[in-house]
Amino acid sequence: MSESAPRRPLPRINKLNAPYWAATKRHELHIQRCDACGHRWFPPASRCPQCLSTDYEWAPASGRGKVWSWIIMWQRYFPAFEDRIPYNVAYVELEEGPRLMTNIVDCDEVDLRCDLPVEVVFEDVTGEITLPMFRPVRD
Repeated sequence: MSESAPRRPLPRINKLNAPYWAATKRHELHIQRCDACGHRWFPPASRCPQCLSTDYEWAPASGRGKVWSWIIMWQRYFPAFEDRIPYNVAYVELEEGPRLMTNIVDCDEVDLRCDLPVEVVFEDVTGEITLPMFRPVRD
């Protein structure tokens, strides 16, 4: 990327989400799991949204799920994405239950559909940020 190229918006790491980003950097997907009731959730929160317990851990997720919803972006909202148009923005429902906003990669737009089985892959964007993306499950 040239010095004048627009920068891609990246997530901000904070105390609450740092374990998530540390896991993605290792190419692992972790979500929070309540020690009191077993509920799993995403995005990160300081207490269980089910029982309000503050006792939780970051647990590995399978990395498998299905497309819950998606759109194809034709409009340039961020200059850094101009060369990617058209691109998709999708919600993937993990086998564990939570939904993550992401992109589906290695898939033509016409092949996207609800309930499409997908698996996580990782894109190392910077030395600190690795983004989880999803691709159709390969047989």
